[in-house]
Amino acid sequence: MLFCNIAVLDENLEYKTNMFVGTRGAYIEYIGAQKPQEDFGEEYMGEGKLLVTAFFNAHCHSSMTLLRGYAENLPLADWLNKKIFPFEAKLTENDVFNGAMLGIAEMLRTGTASFTDMYMFGEGVCAAAAETGMKCNYSSSMVCFDSSAYTDLPVCNETRLLYEKYHGFDDGRLLTDVCIHAEYTSTPAAASGAAEFARERGLNIHLHLSETKAEHEQCRQRHSGMTPAEYFDSLGVFENRVTAAHSVWITDSDAEIIKRAGASIASCPSSNLKLGSGFFRAPYMLDKGVNVALGTDGAASSNNLNMLKEIYLFALIHKGNTLDASVISPRQALYAATKAGAVSQGRSDCGALKVDNRADLTVFDLTAPNMCPMADGADMLVYSAQGDDVIMTMVDGRVLYRDGEYLTLDIEKVRFNAQKSRERIAGELV
Repeated sequence: MLFCNIAVLDENLEYKTNMFVGTRGAYIEYIGAQKPQEDFGEEYMGEGKLLVTAFFNAHCHSSMTLLRGYAENLPLADWLNKKIFPFEAKLTENDVFNGAMLGIAEMLRTGTASFTDMYMFGEGVCAAAAETGMKCNYSSSMVCFDSSAYTDLPVCNETRLLYEKYHGFDDGRLLTDVCIHAEYTSTPAAASGAAEFARERGLNIHLHLSETKAEHEQCRQRHSGMTPAEYFDSLGVFENRVTAAHSVWITDSDAEIIKRAGASIASCPSSNLKLGSGFFRAPYMLDKGVNVALGTDGAASSNNLNMLKEIYLFALIHKGNTLDASVISPRQALYAATKAGAVSQGRSDCGALKVDNRADLTVFDLTAPNMCPMADGADMLVYSAQGDDVIMTMVDGRVLYRDGEYLTLDIEKVRFNAQKSRERIAGELV
């Protein structure tokens, strides 16, 4: 496809108008101010439109769309133990597939090309991603409260099977990660075993880290003063590539561990605000050079999987929290939602509008009232854009959503199936 006379945010997130972008197969082959001589197939007229690299959701539980609106106005401990865990105990693989399909539809509708997922019944999530054409890094949630070794846990066998079936699927579109749900839901033996399993296979580790003050302090009580980051570091977890979700309560010494390890943080502003968890120290971590990405978390806590909402909050809340309007520039926020997310997933050829990168692209309608009059593209995208301004989402050069239509899923069927799963489980819990 050749995008013609279209505005873009280039690889440095600089706004340029009347550009031409050519894609062939899964890759971007041309970017320039002049129309290329080569034939790129369909010519897409770009007047009144903005082309950007698509978003990378670095922390998500896609199937929790089934729990949207189910557990509201509760702190994390009550939210989990009184509402979420009982509901999840009723889930089947088919339910997880239905929830993931709905989540993927929502993400495509709002410009996301790839998501890092952590959940159960991983075959359901991976099958949904495989069917719809989205990118996904998937990890099966590891929870252990006894003395079992990681290799003796059912989640290890599931992770091994998913690794064999899906890791590298469709030219790397699907990747499998290893999950350690959190310090408070695992044991040292299980966590260190998971780290070894990942290290032997060169896999990413996905975990929750210091999401709440209670989690952080209770870990120190359990482990001779060690914070969750220090605890996981002592078990060899940070010898792997790690994506640490939330990281709201990390200390300065924790930040050094994360920096030294080259780990990524997936900040989830909506979820952290809604659950009253606190404010991640984004300006501090960015100043240290840590790779800070953005995630939506699950729809049970953030209520939707719209990355534009996370970008907007990420750009604003730290200004209010630090009383400094200059912290977190629009380009930093967009970088967190694109290239930083791709880095966290281990996708080196993704996350920027650049020749030889994957063609993961999103088109915005600049004629929407909220996008007029047009100013700097990065500023407008962060502060003004809405999810329904997205008119195209392309993944690996394949258009998956365009002008209100899904090309790889039946949205009516997806909505129906998700509603049936939700109603069945809610009925069983009465």
